[in-house]
Amino acid sequence: MYKIGDKSYPCSTSLTMRYIGGKWKAVILIHLIEKKRYSELRKECSLITERTLSLQLKEMEANGLITRTVHTSKPPLKVDYELTKFGKTLIPLLKDIAQWGKDAAETHEEIEKIK
Repeated sequence: MYKIGDKSYPCSTSLTMRYIGGKWKAVILIHLIEKKRYSELRKECSLITERTLSLQLKEMEANGLITRTVHTSKPPLKVDYELTKFGKTLIPLLKDIAQWGKDAAETHEEIEKIK
């Protein structure tokens, strides 16, 4: 059993899912393996609504997975996101998840690759 604040997690899997669970977190994190400007991330994650992307980024920042850097030196305002040291520990897992998806797409009859 694990605990963060007043919330308990019955196993390490549920603890992991606290950080990367949901429809979009893993997708966003894999795009942040390399530092990205918000505009780049927005283009790469075009299926995610702007509101959802913003909320997910804030949550992952609060959880210590990513950092947000605002550059105010000259207009327009630029914002960078990148994985923290803690967030970078997820890279092998994220790559394995992506590879599993590729393998499944090639071998599972029900999956149709488009584009």
